[in-house]
Amino acid sequence: MTGTLHSVTLHETHGSSFLNHEKELALNALREDSLFQPETDLPGPYDLDLKIQDGRLVMDIRTLDSTALPTLVLSIKPYTRLVRDYFMLIESYETIRQTGNPDQLEAVDMGRRGLHDEGATLLKERLSGKIDLDHATARRLFTLICVLHSQNFPVF
Repeated sequence: MTGTLHSVTLHETHGSSFLNHEKELALNALREDSLFQPETDLPGPYDLDLKIQDGRLVMDIRTLDSTALPTLVLSIKPYTRLVRDYFMLIESYETIRQTGNPDQLEAVDMGRRGLHDEGATLLKERLSGKIDLDHATARRLFTLICVLHSQNFPVF
């Protein structure tokens, strides 16, 4: 299938069980259903390697026959506030989960979904003209950006 992801590899240093769970959900969803079409004549599916290096998000993309596409490098700064807020919501979620208040959990989860939507929109804007993504794929990739940022936030 052209325009899909075959695999995604992340280069992160650590993660909590919650983040590992979020990462696995995002990776599985991306493999099963994604719209990821780089501006290239080379057909997909594609293998994507993600890492943060020197304050930048590095996206190495290859075709299944290992043909490398141009590496995309994006500043990570535009995501800083969103990622910080994401980790604050996760911490709140974990604290509230221990008290068992379902109304508060729902409110925090709604906030987290809103952050994912905002992060997905930002990612789609920044990749415009480089990679065509649908909203669901952008949301999942934003989750992975947060996982990559976990080294900068306390692990709970």
